Amino acid sequence: MGLLRTLLPSKHAPRWIVMGVDLSVAATALFGAALLRFEFFIPQNEWEIWLNFLPLFLLGRFGSFALFHTSAGIIRHTGIADARRILLANTSATLVFALVNGLSAHGADGLYIIPFSILGIEWLLTNGAMVASRLVVKWLYLQNRKIPGVQSQVVIFGAGEAGIIAKQAIDRELGENRMRIVAFIDDASTKVGKKLDGIDILSAMEANRLFATRQIDRLILSVQTLDTERRQEIVDMALRHGVRPLDVPPVNRWINGELSVRQIRELRIEDLLGRDTIQLDQEDAFASILGKRIVITGAAGSIGSELVRQILVHKPLAVLAIDQAETPMHDLHLELKKLGILEHVQLQIGDVRDREQMTKTLETFQPHMVFHAAAYKHVPLMEAQPWQAFETNVMGTYNTLIAAQHAGCEKFVLISTDKAVNPTSVMGATKRLAEKVVRFHGHESATRCIITRFGNVLGSNGSVIPLFRQQIESGGPITVTDAEVTRYFMTIPEAVSLVLEAGTMGTGDDLFVFDMGESVRILDLAYKMIALAGLEKGRDIDVQITGLRPGEKLHEELLGARESLLATHHPKIMRAQTEANMSESSVNQLHLLLSKRGDHRATSELLKALIPEYIPEEKAAMDSIHAKV
Repeated sequence: MGLLRTLLPSKHAPRWIVMGVDLSVAATALFGAALLRFEFFIPQNEWEIWLNFLPLFLLGRFGSFALFHTSAGIIRHTGIADARRILLANTSATLVFALVNGLSAHGADGLYIIPFSILGIEWLLTNGAMVASRLVVKWLYLQNRKIPGVQSQVVIFGAGEAGIIAKQAIDRELGENRMRIVAFIDDASTKVGKKLDGIDILSAMEANRLFATRQIDRLILSVQTLDTERRQEIVDMALRHGVRPLDVPPVNRWINGELSVRQIRELRIEDLLGRDTIQLDQEDAFASILGKRIVITGAAGSIGSELVRQILVHKPLAVLAIDQAETPMHDLHLELKKLGILEHVQLQIGDVRDREQMTKTLETFQPHMVFHAAAYKHVPLMEAQPWQAFETNVMGTYNTLIAAQHAGCEKFVLISTDKAVNPTSVMGATKRLAEKVVRFHGHESATRCIITRFGNVLGSNGSVIPLFRQQIESGGPITVTDAEVTRYFMTIPEAVSLVLEAGTMGTGDDLFVFDMGESVRILDLAYKMIALAGLEKGRDIDVQITGLRPGEKLHEELLGARESLLATHHPKIMRAQTEANMSESSVNQLHLLLSKRGDHRATSELLKALIPEYIPEEKAAMDSIHAKV
């Protein structure tokens, strides 16, 4: 290996050296062709013909090599495109030689410059030798780049184009990784048992037996179109045997159209929803946002910032992003600046609790649409501070809606939560009350009011995924509130797509509910995250059951007892039919509470009075015990 490092250059060979080697290979092939033609004894007169033809031959080969850029490719990365250039260059030159040979014979009493048989043999030898020499250099380079010591044994799922590209990326960057590809896995029976780039293609059953040997370290998922259920099965098979899954990003995220090993990342729990990602009608969203002025409150949050990103794709006339959190807004400022789209967005430090500020801001901006994402969402914190939850979630919604109506806004979209259904927490009760406020004030308003209701968002600020990830990185333990607690999950892009779709299809006084599939047991989520981190529960990291926190439910719901669902044009989006049971006197009570600023007891009592289905956590727990007895 040390000799290889000495012999092989560390930089790319200059083109003139490659051209010189190729011409030498061609001249040697011509000599070899003559030897074969005359059975290794070349007559003296044929030697003279050969020597006279050699200058013309080298000139022709030089011209074809230059024309087809055979020396332009990087030898260590030789591929099919390079072999194709070599074949075209040699074929074109040989055809020219054959033409000259024929013309010479026609004009010189049948005398050829050189026998056609030599031209044919030389063509075969030159092509083979030029391709072989490049492959040898490539092999030597790969051997030279290997890092001494233990290497990760890697299997690639998908013996297709993406799989071979992943392998080539690993081979190309052997000096920067310790991975060694030992097999491909594929579901296609026509591929199983064959080889791809010298590597065996196995079936899933054979791969499972290979994993059971505990000799495989990593699994790379290269198939972009793999359905979620099959993806889940493959990942679970790998995790059962301690094999860590990696993921190849979509083609549109490759750097300059080329995959890098650094882009093959650890598979995240967000990638394993257990259901297919829901695709929404982006064309309608584009039409509804194109050329419009859009306001987003809570713009620095997980949902709000994604709204900013996706809305900008649909080319609005202007976007006003409002949030009271200075540091997250600064982070958003830096992100938009880096993306080169900051000039299309106005960032404003603002507070939805300040009705005067919201009114002036929206009157000045004159929005066509308002997406209201600002809210306090952390259940345990809001349990201890009902007034703050009420002031932001209820009155903040009221202030923004009234400001939007005064500004002549066409549509107002409230982002709600599944915790508003049969709430057991202050946070859920305030979000349910916010829904009622929007329906009451938007019932006969020129501003069409739309509500979207969905569950937990994977990876959002303060959600369980970042918490578990932080606990794993710090060595544990992972804390789960209850062994049976379940939640609905969706990704941030999905959540925002739903909001945009709702803003498009809503005609006013609409409450849309998202079909989020099956709920996920949080304990199973914790176990899977431990496995994805390459750890083993109980040995490397502990899981502790801490008990439900104040206001938390064991299972979330998306629909109340008095609500029913109606179909929409999208099979995964339903319209909830619900009562707008809020009176003028109830609204007056909201404003009366403002005079009791900071009064948590009065806030809690008003929530119970206005939300009959609101059963605080303590009472809900007692009712559950009584029901079991």
